[in-house]
Amino acid sequence: MALVITVFKVYFVLIVILMLVYAVRHFIFSYNRIFGQQRMYYNDIYDSELPFVSVLIPMHNEEKVLQNVLDSLLVCNYEKDRFEIIPINDNSSDATAKMLDEYKVRYPIIRPLHRNSGERGKPASLNDAMQLAKGEIIVVFDADYRPGKDLLRQLALAFADPEVGAVMGRVVPYNITKNWLTRLLNLERSGGYQADQQARYNLKTVPQYGGTVGGFRKNIILETGGFNPRVLAEDTELTYRLYTKGWKVVYANAAECYEEVPETWDARAKQVRRWSRGHNSVMFRYFLPVIFSKHMTPREKLDGTLLLIVYAVPFLFALALIDSIILFFLGEMNVFVGWWALLFLGAYNSYGNFAPFYEIATALMVDGVKKDVLLLPLITFNFYFYLWNISLGLLDAVGDLVTRRVVEWAKTERFDDSKNAEVAQQ
Repeated sequence: MALVITVFKVYFVLIVILMLVYAVRHFIFSYNRIFGQQRMYYNDIYDSELPFVSVLIPMHNEEKVLQNVLDSLLVCNYEKDRFEIIPINDNSSDATAKMLDEYKVRYPIIRPLHRNSGERGKPASLNDAMQLAKGEIIVVFDADYRPGKDLLRQLALAFADPEVGAVMGRVVPYNITKNWLTRLLNLERSGGYQADQQARYNLKTVPQYGGTVGGFRKNIILETGGFNPRVLAEDTELTYRLYTKGWKVVYANAAECYEEVPETWDARAKQVRRWSRGHNSVMFRYFLPVIFSKHMTPREKLDGTLLLIVYAVPFLFALALIDSIILFFLGEMNVFVGWWALLFLGAYNSYGNFAPFYEIATALMVDGVKKDVLLLPLITFNFYFYLWNISLGLLDAVGDLVTRRVVEWAKTERFDDSKNAEVAQQ
């Protein structure tokens, strides 16, 4: 029994330390975004020979939203003979196929790919489409996204740098006024991109390719076997594949694209659970390769590892909560001894527990929407929601690893109301 109690105490202390590490990380990112030197993107590069770009758009039953992304791309500021659009109809049962064929007749630049058999899902769709793509640069959008007019050019500029393997733009929700959930998701998006991604780019750590609103070099993916259809988080997998092989991912904060965020808690729960399942699957594959990579700097390895395990932390934290309850009822909560314990616990509760708020508040200040700071207290209610669904995703990933079962892709529900969606196309 004494050994079990000791194990519980050690685990509790380790999780407190881990949470403090993340708190310091959030603080550094927030401080850097406000007071640090901001790393410039490639916007000032003038290149009369921009690369030929193939725009891939995976679609499964996207009749509600597909016209938005296609219409936006058709008016973009990129030479029409320098890019193509390949919407991928992935086993749709609605009017997606018919609508794409109608676009093809009207616009030769649009070359639909119809997948009516084979493995379904985004990775498999991208693999098939890359075989047809003419461009050396692949840009990916989800079907519910609305790219700005200059977005393709902004993304393509990054590949003038021979070290860049992928580029990621900023995602901005357009349906934020629907309800409280969409308003809170807008806060999360602001913190994640305006503060977190930009700070990681500033500090030369590991900005993450996000699977949409981004591009990559086609030859890198094809030469390394394409996307793994067994991995739901193909974007995270690509990020670590690139870094462990010596390539870099850059972040274009000014390259904004507008998305539809989930409007119901059930849709958000399924989305987060899928993200967690896919991300943790990548963690199992890349944890050791990141640590022992010969191509990553110590700074990249540290931040890359913390980013890699981020979807495992809620489950570990939940276990620590259960751990503390058990220790309390056993009368063994004297985990810390000495005056320094007060400082340690005080720092954790006043500094660690509020760490995510720093980046969101920072992003809102930078964006000039300070009134939305008033919504920050509501994020408190998201704590148990994410704790539960992200933990379920981790358990799914463990089950996938142990049983080697086939992972099925689950598309996020669409809610688009085009009449009420107003997007500022730049």
